[in-house]
Amino acid sequence: MLDMNWRMAQADARRIEVDGRPVLFHVPTTSLFELDGVADAVVRGLADDGCLDLSALAESFPPAEVEEALRDLAALNVIRPDGTAAAVRTRPALPENSLTSLVLTLTTGCNLACTYCYKEDLARPGAAGHLSPDHAERAVDLLIRESGARKRVNLTFFGGEPLTVLPLVRRVVAHAERRGRETGKDFDFSLTTNATLLNDDIIDFLAAHRFALTVSMDGPEAIHDRNRRTLGGSGTHAVVAERARRLLERYRVRPVGARVTLTAGITDVAAIHYHLKYEIGFAEIGFAPVTAGLPAGFRLGDSETREVFDNLKALALQWQDAALEGRDIGFSNIGQMMTALHEGSSKLIPCGAAVALLAVDIAGNLTLCHRFAGGELAPFGHVETGIDRAAVAAFVERALDRSEGFCGDCHARHLCAGGCYHESHARHGDLFRPTDHYCDLMREWVDLGIAIHARLMAGNPTFLARRSGPRGSDT
Repeated sequence: MLDMNWRMAQADARRIEVDGRPVLFHVPTTSLFELDGVADAVVRGLADDGCLDLSALAESFPPAEVEEALRDLAALNVIRPDGTAAAVRTRPALPENSLTSLVLTLTTGCNLACTYCYKEDLARPGAAGHLSPDHAERAVDLLIRESGARKRVNLTFFGGEPLTVLPLVRRVVAHAERRGRETGKDFDFSLTTNATLLNDDIIDFLAAHRFALTVSMDGPEAIHDRNRRTLGGSGTHAVVAERARRLLERYRVRPVGARVTLTAGITDVAAIHYHLKYEIGFAEIGFAPVTAGLPAGFRLGDSETREVFDNLKALALQWQDAALEGRDIGFSNIGQMMTALHEGSSKLIPCGAAVALLAVDIAGNLTLCHRFAGGELAPFGHVETGIDRAAVAAFVERALDRSEGFCGDCHARHLCAGGCYHESHARHGDLFRPTDHYCDLMREWVDLGIAIHARLMAGNPTFLARRSGPRGSDT
């Protein structure tokens, strides 16, 4: 091996130095390897100019160690002999019966009038359209049928505000649990709510069926009330805070998270996190920066997007420091990154939409996800007629084209895979164009995640083991 010339697969490996320790991020498998001296010398030599002086390397390290490093790196396809073809990236076949999650848009009605809501078709509850009970039950049956041999499936209730149609929620849950018993399926239920309609009876119903709950709440009063208002224009922080605290006091079956929407002028991530975590009591807080899809006055501009990412990175480092001490401060954005790195999640497409997840709009159409419900994108079938497999296959092929083309040389590609389809559609009018307005920021975020993961593996590996399951991959 010492008499061969070597070339590095630059798109499949990234060297990062973490506190003086060289770490190799293996892109195809989302794996991290700490490099010893000789392996690091090989990687640096090939990364710098593509040319490795093996004779000089053999003078610094025993030849047997150099050969071992070359062999190990070649086994990962990080390096290859000069003149040989690069490893071919093969596309996985679209799996059959891959549906595991269905999002039900129960209603277009909401009892609030949040100024930034992307659901332009929302109406006052009295004028809202609703998913019919028959279509809702057919959706459950479709999920059972299309999930194949999988035992566990997820049903998510969305709106509008799903608690404005609580009788429908109760009916669908009863149907799902009955059909689950008949077919051997276990249902996980999820629901996102603005919390204003919560009372003890509703909380107890949700607890009885072990719902995974997310509350939409944007932070302290001055921030939350800026956009999240009643139909009459009043702020909602006081009632949301009171009912969220009641929920957290009474709801003990699963952790409850908060979802924060960051719009123009709202960048103080640390203050929002502190309020929601320590003053309200949520277990996890997730942040969703809005960079597309809303009127310009609501979207974060380029400078604000940069500021938000810097603040998210600062909070991620706080999360890291707490994790090293064995504490979880509940920052789901970085927590999800840690899980992906620890489990080796390798995405070829941004999310499970069209493969593992579909949504149902109020007419019973199957849509790409809840953000496209009621929109102009052609449906992928109907709950009465089933999934349009040709439409799904065509969509996934184009999504893979995006991943392999635009994103093929990016080291973040298997953690990002081009970004949200809806955001691409809203910003560029093209589902298959990557969210390239923040590619550099995403690469920075991935690099930070790699560094944090490496520090935790060195300083408190059991913290990551408790959070994560076995390594695997997803499409």
